Amino acid sequence: MTTMTKAKSAPALPLNTIIAGDCIEVMNSLPEASVDLIFADPPYNLQLKGDLHRPDNSQVDAVDDAWDQFASFAAYDKFTHDWLKAARRLLKPHGAIWVIGSYHNIFRVGAALQDAGYWILNDVIWRKSNPMPNFRGKRLTNAHETMIWASKSEGAKYTFNYEALKSLNDGVQMRSDWVLPLCTGHERLKDDKGDKAHPTQKPESLLHRVLVGSTNPGDVILDPFFGTGTTGAVAKMLGRDYIGIEREAAYRVVAEKRLASIRKFDRDALQVSTSKRAEPRVPFGQLIERGMLRPGEMLTSMNGKCAAKVRADGTLVADSIKGSIHQVGAHLEGAPSCNGWTYWCFKREGKVVPIDVLRQQIRSEMEERPN
Repeated sequence: MTTMTKAKSAPALPLNTIIAGDCIEVMNSLPEASVDLIFADPPYNLQLKGDLHRPDNSQVDAVDDAWDQFASFAAYDKFTHDWLKAARRLLKPHGAIWVIGSYHNIFRVGAALQDAGYWILNDVIWRKSNPMPNFRGKRLTNAHETMIWASKSEGAKYTFNYEALKSLNDGVQMRSDWVLPLCTGHERLKDDKGDKAHPTQKPESLLHRVLVGSTNPGDVILDPFFGTGTTGAVAKMLGRDYIGIEREAAYRVVAEKRLASIRKFDRDALQVSTSKRAEPRVPFGQLIERGMLRPGEMLTSMNGKCAAKVRADGTLVADSIKGSIHQVGAHLEGAPSCNGWTYWCFKREGKVVPIDVLRQQIRSEMEERPN
């Protein structure tokens, strides 16, 4: 008699929760290759010396918390190496990471990313439209922070919603310098004393752009330095799942309260513009196989000057020229290339219809899912 042992199932992901504890320990306890994107806002290691005062002698509420203090650059580098290693283990093969920092730490983080095996895709300058002045007048006003966007490895098929970001930017290709305001006014969370709940709270506009551009609805977003929960709040609104890790109890309390008040956008509002390259490929021959077009049927060019006959194998013939919808169109126009989908039309009930309409019909069927 043989004894059957039941395989242990992988632990479930703690989706849409904030986990208390050290980020490295928590990440090492989560299932491998289970996260689509990581957004990390690690300690900046500001190395502040003494208090900072405004010209009126009032004290600036600077970052002087214990979580931002390290004994040395070597200690900070080890911390960075360890959390990046833990983070990379969690990413799916085609996952990616965003890390934000200031001049105090971002160059050290960038080197550590490359050492850990990540592949840098872009660095993005967040230029603050309302930066804090340099009160001492001894340096330039520090008006930006840097974000590094990297895939898990070279060659990974990371998510990039190019058309969505282009739409956000009034139809112009999104650049790598983003002008967005600091978190102020009603968005700035306060504690029970009326003070800032977190000294480096990021604006929701910044996370909105990151998540719209590099994730899709249903993706899992991990933030190992959750703070007051900006990543989770924007993820929830955009229909993404989040996992937050935060060791400071005071920040967790604020984040939980914040997230409880967030409402997810409706399904239609979550859809974004997609690139043609991202849409499912439909061979022209499939239109013939499905009877949408028939062998022997004539196609005409959009301008009506050229015509070609459909063949059973999904090619066209015009005079002595045979080939794909793109090859025949290019030859007839004397052009180096041609998009046959937008060049050729067919007739139905006396109307001229682009063949691309049939391709979009098939794509919509492919995208339909049962409720």
